[in-house]
Amino acid sequence: MRYRLALAGTVAAAGALSAQPADRAAIGARVMQLTRTSPWTLASSIPVKFDTFHPQGMVRIGDTFYVSSVDKDKSAGHLFKIDAAGNLLADLPLGNRQLYHPGGIDYDGTDIWVPVAEYRPDSRAIIYRVDPRTMKATEVFQFADHIGAIVHDTDDHSLHGVSWGSRRFYRWPLGAGGRITNAAVAPDTLRTLNTSHYVDYQDCKYVGGHRMLCTGVTELRQSPGAPPFRLGGIDLVDLADGRPLHQVPLLLWTPGGFDMTHNPAWFEATPGGLRGYFMPEDNTSTIYVYEVTVP
Repeated sequence: MRYRLALAGTVAAAGALSAQPADRAAIGARVMQLTRTSPWTLASSIPVKFDTFHPQGMVRIGDTFYVSSVDKDKSAGHLFKIDAAGNLLADLPLGNRQLYHPGGIDYDGTDIWVPVAEYRPDSRAIIYRVDPRTMKATEVFQFADHIGAIVHDTDDHSLHGVSWGSRRFYRWPLGAGGRITNAAVAPDTLRTLNTSHYVDYQDCKYVGGHRMLCTGVTELRQSPGAPPFRLGGIDLVDLADGRPLHQVPLLLWTPGGFDMTHNPAWFEATPGGLRGYFMPEDNTSTIYVYEVTVP
C-alpha cells in the first residue's frame, strides 16, 4: 500500500524505535491505584497543526505520535504521523471501499495494529499491521464484525478486538508467520460479551499480564433531545474473560465540554504516577498532556 508524505522534505528518519514500552506493566499497576479523586494536573498542551477529522486511536513512539482517524465526509481512513510540535509528518491512507473507519490502535514494539471497518455496527473489518518506520501497511486478515479497537497480547501472541460500542470481545491467536488461524470462524463462536456498561471503549492498549487498558465515554441525557453530559472513563480489563479489573471515571473536560477520553488516549508511567496524552476534539485538535501522582 502506498503512502503520501504530507510535508515534502520535512520527514526525517524515525530514529530508534523502542521495543514494547518497558513500563506497560507499571501502567496497569498504577491504574489500579486511581480513584475518582486522583489529582490530574495539566502539564502541557500541543496544538495539532492540521485538520485531524475524527481521531480514533493513538500511540506514542519516542517523541512521535501516530493517530488513526476517519474523514466521514470523504469516506477515508488515515494513520497520521505527528511530531512533538504537532506538525504532520506523514499520512497513510487505510481501508478499502466501504471499509474506511479506523479504530483504536496498539503498538507492540515492532508494529502498530490498526482495525479499519465499515462505518456501522455489525459489519466487517480489515486488520492491518503498520511498520512505523516506513509507514507501510500489511493486511493481516478480515473479519465479519465491526472491530473498533485492537490490542496485541505479546505474552501469549494473540490479538484482541472490541466491537462497535465495545459490547463484544474477540480473540485471535497469532500462528506461525503471524497468521491468524481462526479468522474465518463464525464471529458468534468467538465472542465474549462485555459485562461492563459503564463506558463504551474508544481506544485500548496492552499493559501486560493479559490485560488491556481501555478509555472511552458515556453520554447521559436528562431527557430526550437534551444536551448530553459526557463522562469519560478508564477501564483495566482482563483479557481472559473480559471482566473489568478496575474502573475509574476521569473527571477532565476541554473548555468546549468534551471529556478527555472522548477520542484517543495514550499512557506512560512516571516515577510517581502516570502521564496521559489525550486528543478529544475533532478537526481542530489539541493533544493535552496530564499527569497524576498515585500512592
